[in-house]
Amino acid sequence: MIKQCASVIRAEIRAGRFCGPTSGLAAGYVQANIAMVPLQYADAFADFCKRNTRACALLHRAEPGQYLLPTLGEDIDIRTDVPRYLVHRADQEPQEATDIRDIWREDLVTFALGCSFSFEEALIGGGLEVRNISEGANVPMYRTDIPCEPAGPFHGNLVVSMRPFPGEGVERACEISGRYPLVHGAPVYAGDPQALGIADINAPEFGDAVTIHSEEVPAFWACGVTAIEALRNARLDFCITHAPGHMLITDRLNASLEAVTDIGVLGW
Repeated sequence: MIKQCASVIRAEIRAGRFCGPTSGLAAGYVQANIAMVPLQYADAFADFCKRNTRACALLHRAEPGQYLLPTLGEDIDIRTDVPRYLVHRADQEPQEATDIRDIWREDLVTFALGCSFSFEEALIGGGLEVRNISEGANVPMYRTDIPCEPAGPFHGNLVVSMRPFPGEGVERACEISGRYPLVHGAPVYAGDPQALGIADINAPEFGDAVTIHSEEVPAFWACGVTAIEALRNARLDFCITHAPGHMLITDRLNASLEAVTDIGVLGW
């Protein structure tokens, strides 16, 4: 894992020198899924997150039009500091961007949601191989047939990320990640992917396929891409998210989230 501090990596992103997935970067720092929603839909989206907190735990909600996020990092500019964005418009395919300053709107409300990349350092520290990191891949993510609880126009099925472990490693992964409930916590399931409605484990809808050895069991975590799917299903005229696997790296420390169930106690 790259040991550079978060601000150094964000500077590389802002300068356009890095636009890839962030798994394995900035060990020790909290990473976040990002959604930027027009103010008229912000409360309903927050309600969706509250109703589906395992996948969409809310770490921070900014004020309308606020693009500097000092709560998450001293120099964070949400318009430039995510390595890859998706710009969503109703009935159109999302458009990728690496800088959204030219389309930023004063009515946008930024939401930062928990991300499982935040506990990968702990998994590795616990003696487990995180396959997407060891293979230099984006984590594989899959749509499931498990419905989320809708809120307003926001609805959809749970999306999960997957990491495989030998049988005895699954229990260890559950124990370690379970210490971090605001970044998805323990896996929602481990075992046959068809039980989640996943037809082909080697064909993730998002991210990259990784090697799964014959003695390994795939473990599935609730994933923040669930929020992207809900936003797409709402068919908003305009909103912006991170691209799956391309997170905002904050200055907050993963250790600060251990055993925390209410972000309010941290003052974020």
